[in-house]
Amino acid sequence: MKNNSNKITLIYVLILMFVAFVGHQFFLDYTKNTESTSLYLYIKDFIFILISGIILKFILLHNEKNNKSVFEKLQITNNEILESNERYDIVAKATSDTIWDWKIEDDSFLWNKGIQGVFGYKKEEVGKTSKWWFERIHPEDSLKMSVKLYSFLEQKTEKWQDEYRFQCADGSYKYVFDRGFLVKDKDGKPIRMIGAIQDVTKQKEEEQRLRLLETVITQTKDAVMITDIDTSQNVIPNIIFVNSAFTDMTGYTAEEVIGKSPIMFIGAKSDMLEFDKLKTAIQEYRECFVETVNYKKNGEEFWNNFSMIPVTDKDGEHSHWISIQRDVTEEKNKEKEREQLIRELTQNNKDLKQFSYITSHNLRAPLSNLTGLLNLVEDMDIEDPELKEIISGFTKSTHLLNETINDLVKVVIIKDNPSIHKEKVLIKEIFENVFNQLSFLIGLHKPILKIDLEEVSILNINKSYLESIFLNLLTNAIKYRSENRQLKVNISSKVEGDNLVLTFKDNGVGIDLVRNRDKIFGLYQRFHNHPDSKGLGLYLVKSQVEAMGGTINVESTVGKGTTFTIVFKNN
Repeated sequence: MKNNSNKITLIYVLILMFVAFVGHQFFLDYTKNTESTSLYLYIKDFIFILISGIILKFILLHNEKNNKSVFEKLQITNNEILESNERYDIVAKATSDTIWDWKIEDDSFLWNKGIQGVFGYKKEEVGKTSKWWFERIHPEDSLKMSVKLYSFLEQKTEKWQDEYRFQCADGSYKYVFDRGFLVKDKDGKPIRMIGAIQDVTKQKEEEQRLRLLETVITQTKDAVMITDIDTSQNVIPNIIFVNSAFTDMTGYTAEEVIGKSPIMFIGAKSDMLEFDKLKTAIQEYRECFVETVNYKKNGEEFWNNFSMIPVTDKDGEHSHWISIQRDVTEEKNKEKEREQLIRELTQNNKDLKQFSYITSHNLRAPLSNLTGLLNLVEDMDIEDPELKEIISGFTKSTHLLNETINDLVKVVIIKDNPSIHKEKVLIKEIFENVFNQLSFLIGLHKPILKIDLEEVSILNINKSYLESIFLNLLTNAIKYRSENRQLKVNISSKVEGDNLVLTFKDNGVGIDLVRNRDKIFGLYQRFHNHPDSKGLGLYLVKSQVEAMGGTINVESTVGKGTTFTIVFKNN
């Protein structure tokens, strides 16, 4: 700055000296002054020029000092403005606020970078008027927000802040909390408004979630209890909240239990092992499930099934325990009833088995004696036809009784011996044995037999059971044949994957499955008035099939015939 003033002063002096020199030369040319007079004038002018140059330099130096002072002040002010703007930007970023500046008179609107960073708008998409702002407020919030804002502008309210939904660039909405500050002129007229929009979407969602949880807790039929984590006074922390279902379950109101430990519900019949398990879980801050007897306010016992679950805060620190509780007294009583019923059924089953053994054993000896006596009587020559008919009927009844006892013994053996001897057998061999046993009946009724048995062996099958199944099904086919047509019986086997499928099909009288499907394999179920029907055959067949791990199904039509399908696992 000093060099500039010296240069200006020097130029000023040189210019004035040049002007003075030219002026004096012009003056000498047109006047008759002497050289001494001319020299005097030169010296006088040069002195004047030097003095004026000194004065000019002094003035310039003074101005420079003033300018320097002003410049320094301006620089300080600019630095303060820059620092203030930096702080403003940092605060805006730290708080995620979007700052807006509305000049009300000319309706000009300015936004900071938050409108881009928070709401996703590009710079060229941001409007310059309040209209752009209002157009992006959710329609459901616009009217409420406008009323409050203009009431503030009319200075009817002291402050303005509001929550509303603001549209993002992608069309979605965010919940915002907006606060405004009003600037007035000297007459008190609002001329400017500055505000800060804060994105509170996450807080709103959390509020909604908490309200939903509160609704669930208060409306649920399960009792809910929340405790703190302080175990300095009680091993189970004190209660700080219970819902209405808890009051319904225990009889205690919230005021009666808050600030107290759940130990108050423990009594003489409470399971102390479960209580110790709960104490350990609380000490280790881990989830625990407990079921024990607790006591209501009126002293009534009830079975309480409840959980204690630790709750952590946002820093991962344990803050509370929440307990979901349910009165399971009714379930416990039903469980006791079931256990008692099972014990009774088990005992009854044992008694029935014992009765079956005793009955079959005690009946066998007199039945054998009776059969022997009847055989002796048959060898006698009886001339009385009535007596002979009576003895014949008695013999037949004795024979049926013997078969019935034998079948019952087979059923008892099957039910009492789940582990049976199993071996590998050939289907054709089994059927040949059955065919030989029924050769008399087959020769008597002459059915058309179509046998299609593959050359395949069945693994893990009891030979005598399988033979009994074949014998019963083929006997039933002959026994329940139709009198209107010749009996046809189709017996086949085939392998399907890992299964062996056996099929017995006849064209006999059939069974009414609409009425009898659920009873067809029942004990002592008869579907026809045949004199030899005992109601044991199909029950015995199903028992034997299932004892060997197979399944049996039946399809039948009255007057057309019946088909039995048996499936065994062949592995």
